[in-house]
Amino acid sequence: MADVHSKETRSYNMSRIRSKDTRPEMLVRKFLHKNGFRYRLHVKTLPGKPDIVLPKYKTVIFIHGCFWHGHEGCKYYVVPKTRTEWWLNKIGGNILNDNNAEVLLKAAGWNIITIWECELKKSSLEATLENLINSLHKTS
Repeated sequence: MADVHSKETRSYNMSRIRSKDTRPEMLVRKFLHKNGFRYRLHVKTLPGKPDIVLPKYKTVIFIHGCFWHGHEGCKYYVVPKTRTEWWLNKIGGNILNDNNAEVLLKAAGWNIITIWECELKKSSLEATLENLINSLHKTS
């Protein structure tokens, strides 16, 4: 099956996808800051370079895109019909990296919170952020 976009259009679309400062990430960061939490971003010395690090709470937060991290059972995780094998290898590698980072972080005594992109949609945003605050208060 052929791609619905030309090679140039697909290349441009893919180049616009960010790995840092994504809209879901910014939502969580603004919420945390507004509620008095201070954090560090993308700490390179920690496994998996977590999106948000709260040293005071010994907690890291990963904000995963449903497609890029293979969110099972999510409507936003749809395997592309073109280059399927390549995409499955790419997403599978991301999942493997996520799991390895979690194991290393837990072994080092870090609490890990994973928030999925779909949990930050309007319908579930409030509940997700409330759960985040509750999780952080439990660790302090």
